[in-house]
Order: sequence, then C-alpha cells, then structure tokens
Amino acid sequence: MQYFDAVGRRKTSIARVRLTPGTGKRIVNSKPLSKYLARDVLTMVVEQPFKISNLSDKFDLHVNVIGGGLTGQAGAIRLGIARALLKYDESLRSLLKKEGFLTRDPRMVERKKSGQPKARKRFQFSKR
Repeated sequence: MQYFDAVGRRKTSIARVRLTPGTGKRIVNSKPLSKYLARDVLTMVVEQPFKISNLSDKFDLHVNVIGGGLTGQAGAIRLGIARALLKYDESLRSLLKKEGFLTRDPRMVERKKSGQPKARKRFQFSKR
C-alpha cells in the first residue's frame, strides 16, 4: 500500500506522520484526534493543511508524537502533514508555503541561568 510519511517538529515535540489513501480517519498515538487533542483550537490547527489543499477526506492520518505539551505537538503534527502532502503533490508547495505551514518554528524555551531563579528573572537586589 502506498503511503507518504514525514517528520514535524515544534518546541520539544516530534511528530512522525503517515498519510495513507483513505476516507479521512485521524489517529494520534492510537487515539482519535479529537480525543487526543482535547481543545477544538488544536484540532483546527492540525486540520489546516488538509483544508487549504482540499484533501480532507482523501487521506487517513496516523501520527506518533512524543515530547512537549499539546500545543507544541499540534504544531509538530501540522508541519509533518504539510511535508507529507508535499511528497504526495509537489504543486501544493506554493499554497502551503504562502500559509506558513512549511516553516519550522525555531522558538524554543530559553535555558535557566545559574544564580537566577529562571531564564531572565533575577533575585531581588539588596543594596544594604
């Protein structure tokens, strides 16, 4: 059976996405998409590449995602779907690129510094 797979990343989340020709079933970590991503906004984020390319019910989606929180995982899945759709049809590149779905979001959490409680927060200064 033919399939299209890709990897998406966001913050510390990594999503391995596999698109197979089908009827529009969405499975994330062996659960339905709406059960796994509890908020409607996150489900909408994941569905964006399908909606923009009008391929919603043409593919079944199987995703393994690890790391991070739900928002980072949703972003990683979206990038993975967009990359897999490119493998299916290269002519979708301009459409997906214009919407920003092919851009890896580089923002990461800044590391904590020694002598400080957090990355940028300082302990209270006492002059005397």
